[in-house]
Amino acid sequence: MTDAGAGRIAELLAIMARLRDPQHGCPWDVAQTFETIAPYTIEECYEVVDAIDRKDYANLKDELGDLLLQVVFHARMAEEQDVFAFADVVDAINAKLVRRHPHVFGDAHYADADVQTRAWDAIKRRERADKGEAADASALAGIARGLPEWKRALELCERAATVGFDWPGPEPVLDKLQEETAEVRAEIDAHSGHARLLDEIGDVAFVLVNLARHAGVDFSAALRHANAKFERRFRRMEALAAEAGATLDGKSLPEQDALWNQAKREER
Repeated sequence: MTDAGAGRIAELLAIMARLRDPQHGCPWDVAQTFETIAPYTIEECYEVVDAIDRKDYANLKDELGDLLLQVVFHARMAEEQDVFAFADVVDAINAKLVRRHPHVFGDAHYADADVQTRAWDAIKRRERADKGEAADASALAGIARGLPEWKRALELCERAATVGFDWPGPEPVLDKLQEETAEVRAEIDAHSGHARLLDEIGDVAFVLVNLARHAGVDFSAALRHANAKFERRFRRMEALAAEAGATLDGKSLPEQDALWNQAKREER
């Protein structure tokens, strides 16, 4: 980093310290805790991804700044409690990157990405052992429980795959999806209770995550794409209804379906 870059980081840290000053800072910033800021941290991560999806690189710069602020905010609160400071965060990630890339910063050599992934997991297990964490020999050890559940499902299956427990390709996953969907239908037809439907619909969602994995598709990106497509078409339905001097909620379901189909045709 250039001296100018280091100076700007120092300025950001100083601004954060001023905002958190109990006497002269911002009352909102002073009142925050790790727990209250955590939801904003998650939100900023998603906004970074959204800017990337939209290829809005000017906005990406701003969103990355917002995400950096989250790191600075947490580090400042930790420093106030004499736990760690921003410099310790930087030192920790620097050391981790070097430690986990012995093929770049050392003499290790990996035949391919799969071998490297297994080595990465082995390094992480040693790190947990060095910290005195309880030994867990499972291939699933260390997967964070705070992840979004779709992401945790993906991590679980990728870890299981490292020991060979996996579908051989997308075709058998499609068969499994059909099987699980049929089980949901059976539970609905049987008027089963909430617990049974929760279990079976969960199985469908789990298999969908794996279908995306085996098809080489990012599940989160696919869902964001579906959300954006639904919103775009729904808003077009509303516009079409308004052009006819009506509102969407004033139309019957068949009429709404016709507007939906028109919105789809226009996209083609």
